[in-house]
Amino acid sequence: MTIKVQPTAQVDETAAIGEGTTVWDLAQIREDARLGSGCIVGRGAYVGPGVRIGDNVKLQNYALVYEPAVLGDGVFVGPAAVLTNDHFPRSVDPEGRLKRGGDWEAVAVEVADGASLGARSVCVAPVRIGRWALVAAGAVVTKDVPDFALVAGVPARRIGWVGRVGVRLVERDGEPGAWECPESGALYDEKDGHLVERP
Repeated sequence: MTIKVQPTAQVDETAAIGEGTTVWDLAQIREDARLGSGCIVGRGAYVGPGVRIGDNVKLQNYALVYEPAVLGDGVFVGPAAVLTNDHFPRSVDPEGRLKRGGDWEAVAVEVADGASLGARSVCVAPVRIGRWALVAAGAVVTKDVPDFALVAGVPARRIGWVGRVGVRLVERDGEPGAWECPESGALYDEKDGHLVERP
């Protein structure tokens, strides 16, 4: 396996890129960023300094992942999605002076294994997206998202559950709190606003 970096991409020499990863045109990967193996970084995508990205992650075109974000294995970040890092953004301080790096504290978006962020969704840090969760296109996430949750809207709210396949789960007849994947047949149990896989 090899690493493929298009000539127009900018990859800082201190960034670590895993085997089999492809970095497409005009993408920028900043200093000390770490990308696992088998990743795809789309055209014009941005990965901030020190960002940590697992294996088999897809950053679609123009996705913006600001430091200190952490993405688990198998995460999907849709086109033009944004992971922010400033909870109280300002260009200047109260006296009108331009703020610099040391004038504010960066906060992280954490995206757990298998989760997907739809096109043009925005995750407002600090926030955690749970395992295998699905954020709908255009949603604005301002609160933590549970594992397997399907969230949509502005601000994003849970509208259902999804399984590992990514399709919406269906509640089983006569079994309150039991959910089934219509494609794989996998079963899940809901309790206190959380979903867990059946063994």
